[in-house]
Amino acid sequence: MTKFINMKGLLLTGITTLAPLSIWAQNPIIHDRYTPDPAPYVHGDTLYLFVDHDEKVTENNYFTMKDWLLYSTVDMVNWTYRGTPITSKTFSSWAKQDNDCWASQCIERNGKWYWYCTATIKGQSYPGIGVAVADNPAGPYKDPIKKPLVKGWFKIDPSVFIDDNGQAYLYYGNNMLWYVKLNKNMTSFTGNEVEVKTKDETAFGPYKGYNDDGTPKTNFEEASWIYKRNGKYYLEYAAGGVPEHWAYSTADKATGPWTYQGKILGQADNSFTIHGGSVEFKGHHYMFYHNGKLSGGGGYKRSTCVEEFTPNEDGTIPSIKFTTAGVSPIQTLNPFELQEAETINKCSGILCLGDYNGCYASNITKSSYIKVRNVDFGEAGAKSFKAVVRTTGDAVILIRVKTASSTAKGKVNIPSTDGEWQEVTVDLTTPITGVQDLFFTFAGTTATSFDFDKWQFFEQPTSIQPQTTKRPSQATYDLQGRRTSNHINHAIKIIDGKKIIK
Repeated sequence: MTKFINMKGLLLTGITTLAPLSIWAQNPIIHDRYTPDPAPYVHGDTLYLFVDHDEKVTENNYFTMKDWLLYSTVDMVNWTYRGTPITSKTFSSWAKQDNDCWASQCIERNGKWYWYCTATIKGQSYPGIGVAVADNPAGPYKDPIKKPLVKGWFKIDPSVFIDDNGQAYLYYGNNMLWYVKLNKNMTSFTGNEVEVKTKDETAFGPYKGYNDDGTPKTNFEEASWIYKRNGKYYLEYAAGGVPEHWAYSTADKATGPWTYQGKILGQADNSFTIHGGSVEFKGHHYMFYHNGKLSGGGGYKRSTCVEEFTPNEDGTIPSIKFTTAGVSPIQTLNPFELQEAETINKCSGILCLGDYNGCYASNITKSSYIKVRNVDFGEAGAKSFKAVVRTTGDAVILIRVKTASSTAKGKVNIPSTDGEWQEVTVDLTTPITGVQDLFFTFAGTTATSFDFDKWQFFEQPTSIQPQTTKRPSQATYDLQGRRTSNHINHAIKIIDGKKIIK
């Protein structure tokens, strides 16, 4: 994110509030919050997406950012909210509280997760980059050093990289670029920080002159993103001053010298910044970035998007076009396994909540919907359905496929659960077969609070389908850090709207 150049009065022109996106558009990919500065990370068969969080209500018409969020996917079209693992309070010993939670990046090493985050230092107007550590990507995270790892003007936007020989690097900088060699503990570094000369046109492209405040408008602006592919080192970055575009340089070593290769993405829609980065996942190459196209979005309310691309035969990155369609699914979702309600392709009127103990879809009203894409019901199809919900009044879940307004395949009438989590099981009116886009819509609710936690379909009707799902007392995780169970026990089952004590 651009923080230290003069933008007031220059960039707000043309930043407008947009109407809601079409239900068929994939980009942006997260719909219940603004999610700028995406930092994707592939671990096992899961892609984790570490993002910042622009608040819906800004302070002084500027960046208002109070925490960092985590999402994950296995299919690139359905994204699971994994909580808000870090806030400014995580760095309470040194960071300004309740705002200025800027760009970050996370990496795993030897079973530990290291999340490098930018925040303003208490009593100062300049930032520092701290590091929080956890045993799994969803946390809980702790600040082991109780101070910034690096600090100073323009020192933002960390990018962390571990080379093949085990040497780790941390890059950072706005309008300037530095790096340090991290020690194996990933929370300290050896030697002094090294400045990379960003005015070198060979390294970062044509020199652009000066901004209105006198700062140099070099081709390198901020948001460094470093990785290695096929023996070559790549440094992607926001370029060209403000408004930004996305460019890259390459080198034979992680420390350079760098050679400018060109522009990848143009200026993002409705946003003067374009922070992101590319990863390879399950044989596909994806470019992440943010724009301001989510409803109500703009330069200070940005959202993550993604495009697929194919590197050229010589390893260069092609020019990538922005799309609203986004990317295609790379696998189907199995509805006969217990699924998280916060695994979402698109939604409206939903706010996902929770933490490393378990998350859920909340704030549900009769105008809300959840779409889950590319769900494979198979030839036999689904004949019954189970959900885990809690309400403070009567509520209804309507199960649909293809569109949010198609004829309902099932209707779940839910009497008040008195705010306690309960299972609800119902037979479908019509079996669901084949690969479908699944929609949950909500109607007839008198609840002042309605939360949706899990769902599952079955090939048999409820009369012969045993229901055995219970939650253990604590969350558990697999080797990839994915949650395999949740934290709340259930004591009541509801079949066709009738409570049955277990």
